[in-house]
Amino acid sequence: MLTIGNLAKKTGTKVQTIRYYEQIGLMPEPGRTAGGQRRYGEDELDRLAFVRHARQLGFTLEAIRELLDLSDEPDRSCENADAIARRQLRQVEQRIARLEALRTELKRMVRECAGGQTADCRVLEVLRDHSECLTDHDEIGA
Repeated sequence: MLTIGNLAKKTGTKVQTIRYYEQIGLMPEPGRTAGGQRRYGEDELDRLAFVRHARQLGFTLEAIRELLDLSDEPDRSCENADAIARRQLRQVEQRIARLEALRTELKRMVRECAGGQTADCRVLEVLRDHSECLTDHDEIGA
């Protein structure tokens, strides 16, 4: 049996995050000692590692909940899990496309900067040009 601190160390997850996952139902309520300390076994370790890996891949908490529900029913088709992964892949590809467009624009800004006075600075000029402004939806991570 593991304490919450040991579980956190083994999975690279903060203690507060583990408690949060318990609050929102991604992790089951742990068993407790007579003194009230949380105790975790291999099942909880595996589940938390699953959640952590899914988070590293960018899955939302709701998608992880769906994937966990699917993994709890081993005889079901993996069609739904595949659909969730495909949806995540599309979102990552869209994010990459936005990042590549951002990189191109930043490279152009830097390349066109003559290195003179700020009054003639291309970087500042581009940033002042609100007609080329990204929408909130276009921001990185959106």
